[in-house]
Amino acid sequence: MISRPFWLAKLEEGWKKRSLIWLSGVRRSGKTTLCKMIPDALYMNCDLPTVNRQLENPEFFFSNISASKIVILDEVHRLQDPSLVLKIGTDEFPGLKILATGSSTLEATRKFRDSLAGRKTNIFLPPVLWNECIDDFGIADFDRRLLNGGLPEFLLSEDKYGELYSEWMDSYYARDIQELFNVRNRTGFLKLMQLVFIRSGGILEFASLAKESGLSRPTVMAHIESMEVAHAITLVFPFFGGGKREIVKQPKIYAFDTGFVSHYKGWNEIRESDRGILWEHLVLDMLLVEYGKVYYWKDKNNTEIDFIVKGGRSESHALECKINPDKYSPSAIKKFREYYPKGRNYCFCPHIHTPYKLSFDGIEVHFQTVP
Repeated sequence: MISRPFWLAKLEEGWKKRSLIWLSGVRRSGKTTLCKMIPDALYMNCDLPTVNRQLENPEFFFSNISASKIVILDEVHRLQDPSLVLKIGTDEFPGLKILATGSSTLEATRKFRDSLAGRKTNIFLPPVLWNECIDDFGIADFDRRLLNGGLPEFLLSEDKYGELYSEWMDSYYARDIQELFNVRNRTGFLKLMQLVFIRSGGILEFASLAKESGLSRPTVMAHIESMEVAHAITLVFPFFGGGKREIVKQPKIYAFDTGFVSHYKGWNEIRESDRGILWEHLVLDMLLVEYGKVYYWKDKNNTEIDFIVKGGRSESHALECKINPDKYSPSAIKKFREYYPKGRNYCFCPHIHTPYKLSFDGIEVHFQTVP
């Protein structure tokens, strides 16, 4: 049986801060399976009518549970008034540990009349991380992770089945986008989403997306926001502040999973030239888990750093992604450090077993696989 100790530890850390955890992630990312790995927890599937009836009186429900119990409310947005249930459970029964799950940010769910600010810890479950593939899933085939993607069912499949990706898209639209945002143009939305996946890792350009999708620019902007809230994409904004020659607008857009990128690009196998951009996606997932907020840096001469994260004391950590560390060039790091001298420098490569450091004209670069 597959175990996910990294995420179980994350949940324990979250409960040390707040008694309520909001666990979000796209559908079929493994939220329910993770919930069922928690020992001695009371698991409640809120899709079931019997569970809905039990939670119509949340005060009575929680009063009949041991004070030290873990209560899991899976798909909690299916309840009639989920924010009331969570508020009563958190405020009136502080000894309980509550885990509530959903596919989007809690604030986006229309049924939530209270955002529960100050009461919850947010944890986002991305597709399976690269280090999890090796350590927990027993999959060391890098190309398989890139091609199949990181949704557990897709990753564990020996072959890549196109119908799985189409089924997921239909379910995502029907159960997330249509319900949360009342989007009625299914064909237009899914066409736009496919275009976004094809362009994943590039600059977000509303005008060209509108032209190719046949949607208006305001509609494209609204749909992009919906995709971001429901975790199908991540926008990475430029890092700037050190000079006039930096790019200050134009965010990059990344699809949530490499499997969908490769599927909509029509890749049935991974070529050497494909690995770099897909590896960026895996590194981004790891950085979002570790740091929460991630940027990229580029100047008007097209000198670019893949990712930037902010550190303490005005530090800016520079992070580059390479398949082969022997092909690493320090030129972009050197230029970036002219603007921002403080911070650490990293080169993330998928097959480094023992981390090491190199110095380039006094600039130290850490070579490793994971943050």
